[in-house]
Amino acid sequence: MNYSTPDLSQHPPRSPRTRLGGYAHLPRLLDKARAHLAGKMGDYNWNCPLDQRFFAFAGVTADTLLAAVKEGRGDAEVLEWLVAAQQPKRAQWEVLAWSAWLENLAPGDVTRHETFAEHIKKMSPKRDDIRTMFDRLELDDYYSFGGKA
Repeated sequence: MNYSTPDLSQHPPRSPRTRLGGYAHLPRLLDKARAHLAGKMGDYNWNCPLDQRFFAFAGVTADTLLAAVKEGRGDAEVLEWLVAAQQPKRAQWEVLAWSAWLENLAPGDVTRHETFAEHIKKMSPKRDDIRTMFDRLELDDYYSFGGKA
């Protein structure tokens, strides 16, 4: 697996639960950014609704983060850039609270619940422990690459 230019048609990005600087989803987002720049997104989407939640909280745009990644920065360097670039500035307690909220985010409205249930029914209808968006993303990552859930 090449983390500099991940091929998301061959393996999933990191779990949305993996944190960098306290930010949930950021390592996954960086994997997707690098794959997007390399033209190796597979079935993943750049700037999806979850990514957009990150950008809104972090106070940067998809384009500015992509430009920072395009410069060849590693994870720690992107984090340093993010902390300097974000508007408004976020205290560590805000980052941790937002990440905990995001990690426990449920599907939302009735349409999203229906879609969520359809995905679980397709991937693993006997599972009763898939409750959050992160749970479903991890199940989907596992299932999409040949796992039996």
